[in-house]
Amino acid sequence: MILAPAPVADPAAPLARRNPVAKLGAALLFSLPLISTVDPVTPAAALLVELALLPAFGVRMRVLARRLAPLLLAAAGILVSMVLFAADRSGTLLLALGPIQITTGVLTTATALILRIFAVALPGIIVFATTDPTDLADALVQNAKAPARFAIGALAAFRLLPLLGQEWRALALARRARGVDAGRNPVARLRLFASTAFALLVGALRRGVRLSVAMDSRGFDARTPRTHARLQRFTGADTALLAGAAGLAALILTVAVLTGFFQPVIS
Repeated sequence: MILAPAPVADPAAPLARRNPVAKLGAALLFSLPLISTVDPVTPAAALLVELALLPAFGVRMRVLARRLAPLLLAAAGILVSMVLFAADRSGTLLLALGPIQITTGVLTTATALILRIFAVALPGIIVFATTDPTDLADALVQNAKAPARFAIGALAAFRLLPLLGQEWRALALARRARGVDAGRNPVARLRLFASTAFALLVGALRRGVRLSVAMDSRGFDARTPRTHARLQRFTGADTALLAGAAGLAALILTVAVLTGFFQPVIS
């Protein structure tokens, strides 16, 4: 599965060995400032920096491409929406299809939004590709002082994520065995997709309730402090990673402002 939670990067890579909380904080510090701009240059520069740092995290390009594949659907949706419904049609007219006018301004805005989605999502993908979920939960409790109930519950949900794909295939095969098939009818396909998604949601909720009851019965809701089998240490190198991420984000925004490319979301 594309969203499989198991780490797939080289664990011996320099930045892959860093504390999970440090990697998660660095991803947030680097990607959040990108939300403040709508120009295409700033997220493009951020993407170049992120791709340049991939070897330091031990992530291979083929693995990254597989995990970025779902974002291509979002990019296509943004492009179609901007072409059809964009209010600003400034710039040079490139193509006119009846009432739809495709201009350079529309394509520039769509490109900026698509690049920003990839630039914001890529750090998170790198973090989860280089981090074991159990280590992340332990680090959240030990270093970020997150509630143990929240961290362990999130870990359990993350571990169960691959089951959604298996259940979807099982539901589809079961309905096909009962003769429920949409064929080539797009409306029937949409209805079948909606009903399968609803059945998957109901099954996930039931499993979540059973898991919650099972965890509570084993003392996960106890108020007493819990011990940790894996100690997560936050070192000076982890602090340097946070500072480096904040510094790179500030440098990219500063260069964009000085060169005149920076366009704030609210002008």
